[in-house]
Amino acid sequence: MPQMTPAEMAKQIGSGLLSFPVTHFHPDFSFDPTPYREHVGWMLSHKPAGLFAAGGTGEFFNLSAGEIATVVKAAVDEVKGAVPVIAPCGMATPIAKELAQAAEAAGADGLLLLPNYLVNSEQAGLAAHIEAVCRSTKLGVIVYNRDNAILNEDTLARLCERCPNLVGFKDGVGDIELMTRIYARMGDRLTYVGGLPTAETFALPYLEMGVTTYSSAIFNFVPEFAQDFYAAVRRHDREAVFQGLRDFVLPYIALRNRKKGYAVSIVKAGCAAVGRSAGPVRPPLTDLDAGEMEMLKALVAKLPEGARRAAA
Repeated sequence: MPQMTPAEMAKQIGSGLLSFPVTHFHPDFSFDPTPYREHVGWMLSHKPAGLFAAGGTGEFFNLSAGEIATVVKAAVDEVKGAVPVIAPCGMATPIAKELAQAAEAAGADGLLLLPNYLVNSEQAGLAAHIEAVCRSTKLGVIVYNRDNAILNEDTLARLCERCPNLVGFKDGVGDIELMTRIYARMGDRLTYVGGLPTAETFALPYLEMGVTTYSSAIFNFVPEFAQDFYAAVRRHDREAVFQGLRDFVLPYIALRNRKKGYAVSIVKAGCAAVGRSAGPVRPPLTDLDAGEMEMLKALVAKLPEGARRAAA
């Protein structure tokens, strides 16, 4: 099917819950495409508004450029245009441009531009990097505001004037004042995505600032719970949201925070916990130990029967 226009992609991803499929590996850490495609199809059956292939949860930082293109193409072939497939790009400007062009060739519908590699930069330098990537592709671009690539509202406004295909802003900072300034300045010019590690924690307050969607890593293994939680957020059901936080999200975060890198590792562990193994994480990440795995299984087992049945 034809790729979505930037405007179509932005509208679609703002309409519902988003997720980042894990990337499946063999025991030797090579990509395992068959279960990956099956997993993407299974996630699609639970009706996400968009899928971000080879993103942060999909170990973008652990993949070669060729592998990223292969993973993106596998997702595109499985989704068949049902929802937008968003591909990652990032690191040095020339690499980010090459990744953007490879994603476009693979049939992706949009790009998530992750932070540039290692160095901190001034606003002018960040803007030049983002504009160069936007001009290298016809795809719609979502800029990921986090770590060493944090834009202010003035820089973002100038970029939006110069780059029509810059259509999304994903926040991974958690600075409420900055997010408020950005939304007050840009309004509906952009689609806003919550991107803090376990975004469910911030979903309700961020909704009040125009952030209508977020990326749910737990969608990988408890999609029914993830969708129910998102529905509660969108209808402003505070009681249901805080019940979900107490029963699952906050204990899950406590387990995730036990070791560095577990924001990704625990998602793959969750897949294994519900009988949908995606293989190991690649170094330098480490898998959960046996005791932590049992804790995660026990946490999943406490979910309502419907959520556990959907995950199996």
